Amino acid sequence: MNNALLTSRDILLEVENLRVYFYTRKGIVKAVDGVSFNILKGEVFGLVGESGCGKSTTGLAVMRLIQWPGRIIDGRIIFKNEDLLKKSEDEMRRIRGSKISMIFQEPTTSLNPVFTVGEQVAESIMIHQSVERREAQVKVLEMLRKVGIAEPERVAKQYPHELSGGMAQRVMIAIAFSCNPDLLIADEPTTALDVTIEAQILELMKDLVREMGTSVLLITHDLGIVAENCNRVAVMYAGKIVEIADVKTIFKKPMHPYTVALLQAIPKFQGRKQPLPEIEGVVPSLIDPPSGCRFHPRCKQSKNVCSKQEPRLLEVEPGHLVSCFHIGEPKC
Repeated sequence: MNNALLTSRDILLEVENLRVYFYTRKGIVKAVDGVSFNILKGEVFGLVGESGCGKSTTGLAVMRLIQWPGRIIDGRIIFKNEDLLKKSEDEMRRIRGSKISMIFQEPTTSLNPVFTVGEQVAESIMIHQSVERREAQVKVLEMLRKVGIAEPERVAKQYPHELSGGMAQRVMIAIAFSCNPDLLIADEPTTALDVTIEAQILELMKDLVREMGTSVLLITHDLGIVAENCNRVAVMYAGKIVEIADVKTIFKKPMHPYTVALLQAIPKFQGRKQPLPEIEGVVPSLIDPPSGCRFHPRCKQSKNVCSKQEPRLLEVEPGHLVSCFHIGEPKC
């Protein structure tokens, strides 16, 4: 999206130069290192990349849930025109769950094992909507029905260990949407589920997003999920965003060598059988990342400048941002 055409009324969340470092015995892990993007009202924004590239850390940073040895050391997180990094912890508690909700990768471990499903959904409603328990219990059953649970009265009395993975994820979605948040952060929401249940959960989320007008930050490594669910997508590599565009452009006209390599590595089930392309080399250490462009040791187009200077994320055409010397910046 061309930033010149956007106004503050279009943008729900704006992340600027976000840096999250982890201070370990082995050194400083630069998990998120200068990340910038925005999410518009009512859109599903995908954040995609390999495991360990900083996707989940970015989502946790938006929620202000980074714990020691991690620290947010720089940047701004502007949500509804207010910087979340300037909020007190009490203010953030009021925002979490009511204005921003999060669905985590492992639903069965995200639910509290000593409370029933109904108690956990009700807790979120009572905290953020200031309603009495009886009214909250009515809302609990309504939300459980809305997420496709056939016997909400029975399920509300069950404990998390009695639920399947798909059922537990439906409960997490019920909690996330119970207060009609402005932004939902979905961190690999279907990782532990089989393909059939995955499709049901993603369709359920789409329906709720359309009904409630919620914006979504969808964190995933699965480009198929991105293609089916996102409006725009950011591609992340080794703690940095290397490309941002609408989803059709990313698939039809990728520009960054890493994005191109990712798409080439998707198995194709039509035409002649050919060896599956792979990205040579290994993901770099975020304690001692490569100088210049972090992808240059694995990039087939790498030149001298790529190892010496860090490319900026520049808009090379309306709404399409790329961080690569071969596309957006003058070469030395």
